[in-house]
Amino acid sequence: MMERQKRIRTPRNPQPKEWMASELSQQYVASYKPFNFVDGEGVRCSLYVSGCLFACPGCYNKAAQNFRYGTPYTRELEDQIITDLSEDYCQGLTLLGGEPFVNTQVCLSLVDRIRDTYAWTKDIWSWTGYTWDELMLESDDKLELLSKIDILVDGRFELPKKDLTLQFRGSSNQRIIDVQKSLSTGEVVLWDKLLK
Repeated sequence: MMERQKRIRTPRNPQPKEWMASELSQQYVASYKPFNFVDGEGVRCSLYVSGCLFACPGCYNKAAQNFRYGTPYTRELEDQIITDLSEDYCQGLTLLGGEPFVNTQVCLSLVDRIRDTYAWTKDIWSWTGYTWDELMLESDDKLELLSKIDILVDGRFELPKKDLTLQFRGSSNQRIIDVQKSLSTGEVVLWDKLLK
C-alpha cells in the first residue's frame, strides 16, 4: 500500500496587478523600530507595514500578514521617522512587513518625504515577496515605489530553501538587488557588497 504523500504548502502566486494596494491596504503599521542593525546595511530605521497575501509557510512575522494588525499610519509617526533619520549615524530606512508593495500609500508618502528632505543621502531598502520580474509587470504605484528605493530584497520566503547563514535573506532564492543600477541597465544587478 502506497503512503499518501504530504502536500507541501507553498506561498501564494499572484497574477500581475491582482493585489492592488488601493483595494487591500488599510494603511496600518505593525511596528516601527528605530536605530537597528539587522534590516540591511548600517544603522537603520525600519517600518513594518501590515498586510501580506503571500502567506509564506514559515513566515517570521505572521501577525503582520493581517491588514489591520498594529496601528494606523499617522503623520506623527512619519515626522518621527524623518527626525530619527536626521542622525548622522543613521544610514537609512528599511521597509518590511507585511508587504510594502501592497501598502504603497504609506510607503510612497514616507519615501517621497525622505527624498524631499534628504535627497539620496539616506538609502532606502525594501523587502518584498514579489520577484523583480513580477514587479516589472505590476501597477504604476508599485513601479513608482520601486523607482525611489536603493536596494530590494526580492522573492518569497521558501521554507525548503531556508538558510540562516545568508546575508539579509531567509531563503536562498531571495536576491539583494541594486535597484537603480538594475533599472538603468534593464537587467538585475546584485548588490555589490553581497557576501553570501
